[in-house]
Amino acid sequence: MKYAFALIPLAVFAFVAQPAQAQGRIWRCGNSNYTNDEAQAKAHNCKLVEGGNVTVVQGTKVNGAGKDVRVATAPQSAGSGGQKVDSADQKARDGDARAILESELKKAEARQGDLVREYNSGEPEMLGPEHRNHQKYLDRIAELKAAIDRNENDIAGLKRELGRSSGTASK
Repeated sequence: MKYAFALIPLAVFAFVAQPAQAQGRIWRCGNSNYTNDEAQAKAHNCKLVEGGNVTVVQGTKVNGAGKDVRVATAPQSAGSGGQKVDSADQKARDGDARAILESELKKAEARQGDLVREYNSGEPEMLGPEHRNHQKYLDRIAELKAAIDRNENDIAGLKRELGRSSGTASK
């Protein structure tokens, strides 16, 4: 009986020391699908994963998904599949993009006006707690100045984008 406890560490060591079973070949199909079925991988033009092991954690099945694992192929985007967009559709998209940019520019310019008014040439009105703590006042001035600078950069970027979109629209 006294030797039984001495054998337990040996059994644990023997179990741990056994080599791990080699994982079969794994193919990656798309961005998030993997398979170990070679026929399925060939059918979907999957790429062999080399170097290191792949661990795939199964999630919960949504809407009664089937029991077999299927590899979904990603739809081709308009630019990569060689498909051309109709010129009328493209003009409509460009017009929508320009309208969005103009709307964002108006918002940024309105925000800039509010910030400049609040900044008041570096001397904004003191708020309640700032009367007792001058450092809070100085911190708020610095934050306002930084916000004005960021907003100026945003406005400049929006104007550059609008300039690019008007340059391509005239061609």
